[in-house]
Amino acid sequence: MRQVHLIAYDIADVKRYRQVYKTMCGHGDPLQYSVFRCELSEVELHGLKETLWPILNLAEDRVMIVDLGPVEGRGDECIEYWGEPRVAPPDRAATIV
Repeated sequence: MRQVHLIAYDIADVKRYRQVYKTMCGHGDPLQYSVFRCELSEVELHGLKETLWPILNLAEDRVMIVDLGPVEGRGDECIEYWGEPRVAPPDRAATIV
């Protein structure tokens, strides 16, 4: 089952920051400069962590991963925006054709 994850990071070095940003762009949507919304399975989340660990310097950098719940559940409803989000949240409403 895919879960919605909110992933935020604070990277001290510009080179590592760019590597982390490029990696994150392949796994989710940027909500703000260092905050991503990702829909990931357990395997995908583990793969993302394994990709990020060699890039990070844990003495200087920080990453926060928050599990917001199932994609079809509360995961999208619990994010509140003030101002314009960088990427619009997905519309999960049913479409009748």
